[in-house]
Amino acid sequence: MQSTSWVPLFPDQASTFAWQVDYFYFYLILVSVSFAIPIVVAIFFFAIKYREKEKFETPEEIHGSMVLETTWSIIPFVISMTIFLGGAYLYFQQYRPPADTMEIYVVGKQWMWKFQHGTGQREINELHVPAGRNIKLMMTTEDVLHDVFIPAFRTKADVVPGRYTTLWFNATTPGKYHLYCAEYCGLNHSGMGGWVYVMPQNEFDDWLAGGGSNQTPVELGKDLFTNKLGCASCHAGGQNQRGAKLEGLFGTDVKLTTGQVVKADEEYIRNSILNPSGQIVEGYQPIMPTFKGQVTEEQLVGLVAYIKSLGSPNAATSTTAAPTTNAAAPSANTKPAATPAAPASNQPAPKKK
Repeated sequence: MQSTSWVPLFPDQASTFAWQVDYFYFYLILVSVSFAIPIVVAIFFFAIKYREKEKFETPEEIHGSMVLETTWSIIPFVISMTIFLGGAYLYFQQYRPPADTMEIYVVGKQWMWKFQHGTGQREINELHVPAGRNIKLMMTTEDVLHDVFIPAFRTKADVVPGRYTTLWFNATTPGKYHLYCAEYCGLNHSGMGGWVYVMPQNEFDDWLAGGGSNQTPVELGKDLFTNKLGCASCHAGGQNQRGAKLEGLFGTDVKLTTGQVVKADEEYIRNSILNPSGQIVEGYQPIMPTFKGQVTEEQLVGLVAYIKSLGSPNAATSTTAAPTTNAAAPSANTKPAATPAAPASNQPAPKKK
């Protein structure tokens, strides 16, 4: 006798907020059914009760009811507000990562997912994570719009070209879970999937230790910064420093020449490398050249990771993974620029080799 394989109505609940998403979804279904059934019943009831019995019959005049109108205004308002508040709570919970996260960098590419851990391990269409840890994905794409979707974790987020987006989760149950692209991205969109492997912490540590001797994002960024791209000539400090100081920069507020104050986060560092003239730091001249299209996305991730490590002693071990795409950057996250005493015309920015 042939066995039958049943497709579950809902995926497994495998993250800390999966049950909350399901309960909210059930509440929406309940509200929809509670409105739909009475409305359908009322349609049939009134269609029969007030049907035409005689030709050209004059129907009885019906006057409005303040009680009825007030009731059907207040009840839907209260229900809609509960939906809004519940949805807002879940949204802010899912898209505001906690501080104590293990960061992994993700790059979407037609048609695959590339992951890199802070220790250097790289994966394609597979992601290994420990159970019970807060995991933060720093995501970008080297071509078109993609979307990371992990049904068992009840979370998804767009992966947008030219910027970083984030997604976090805390996987509660060891196992193997589907990973999808939930945004149409081309002919082979349906094949852009993979697996998330949730492991007990000790097994994950063993897996991580057996990942080989890949260069970490911070090591890659340091090599580019100090040797290959010449960023240190402007940003390393000393008498010849022409670029903004990078030590301790990440996470601080930076004042621009426009008077605007911005947070020095990953997105700011990325923009400073690819479009330095767009956010010039107060007190510096716009002498840094753009590196857009000159470095890969993997190199860009490494530079961002290295600059972050200058501001946080633990950043090198707890945050950064590198993708593999096309758009990296050299020097600092702030615009390198001549000091106020040094004219920009006599101090050109170093060229990429």
